[in-house]
Amino acid sequence: SWICLFLQVFRQFVRHESDTVASLVLERSMNRVQLLGRVGQDPVMRQVEGKNPVTIFSLATNEMWRSGDSEVAQGGEYEPRDVSQKTTWHRISVFRPGLRDVTYQYVKKGARLFVEGKLDYGEYTDRNNVRRQATTIIA
Repeated sequence: SWICLFLQVFRQFVRHESDTVASLVLERSMNRVQLLGRVGQDPVMRQVEGKNPVTIFSLATNEMWRSGDSEVAQGGEYEPRDVSQKTTWHRISVFRPGLRDVTYQYVKKGARLFVEGKLDYGEYTDRNNVRRQATTIIA
């Protein structure tokens, strides 16, 4: 059954201790993000001295929901519900050489794009020498 399978998998990732020797099986974890949205601006390629270049662009994802109830108007037609929308902007960074170059060359503002990567929290110093935090999707 699925419970037995779960327990077998679970046992592979937990700490095993014996009377004589304590051993640790490396615990696996996951950091994966999938986004489907529209590109906010043409990608830019940046290179910091001594580091590999990176292609950076923004991606907008939208969350939509309906609020209120539909009401029947005169003549039997329904009035559309109010639709609310929230847009979230994501910073995408592409480091892998082949993908980085293709992204820079072919991805354009407004393109609908599926991005898969990992979430990264980092810091940088802006032009005014102020330390800032940035959340980035590493694709």
